[in-house]
Amino acid sequence: MENQTLVKEICPTTTQEWIKNGALLVDVREKEEIDQLAYEVPNIINIPLSDFENRFSEIPKDKEVIMVCKSGIKSLRAAGFLVNKGYTNVVNMQHGIIRWVQKGFPTKGDISAVTGNDSCCSTSGCC
Repeated sequence: MENQTLVKEICPTTTQEWIKNGALLVDVREKEEIDQLAYEVPNIINIPLSDFENRFSEIPKDKEVIMVCKSGIKSLRAAGFLVNKGYTNVVNMQHGIIRWVQKGFPTKGDISAVTGNDSCCSTSGCC
C-alpha cells in the first residue's frame, strides 16, 4: 500500500495563534461568498476553488498556510491538492467560517449568512 499524506487540521482558536505568528489564510470561497462575509485577518488571499488549479502557485511554499472556506470541506480538498503538489506547511481550518463566527472571531459582513439553520452544527449537534 502506498503512503498517503493526510492533511493536518486545526481549529479556529489555533488558527488565531498561527495568524499572530504570521501564517497566511487562503480562502477558497467564491467572490460572492466573501463579499457577503469575510474573515477579518491581516494576511489573507482569496483563490476560489473554481480557479484553484490555475492559481495555486500564488501561494508561497515557504510560509505557514491555513486553508479556509465556509464549512471546512472545500478548503480540505484544496489543502490536499497543495500537499500533493509538494506543499509542506499547509493545514486546513476545521468547520470554516461557521465555527469562526460561533467563536466570535473577527469578520466583515453579514454573519447571518452562516448563523442560519443551514449549518451542520445547528441541526445535527455535531462538532
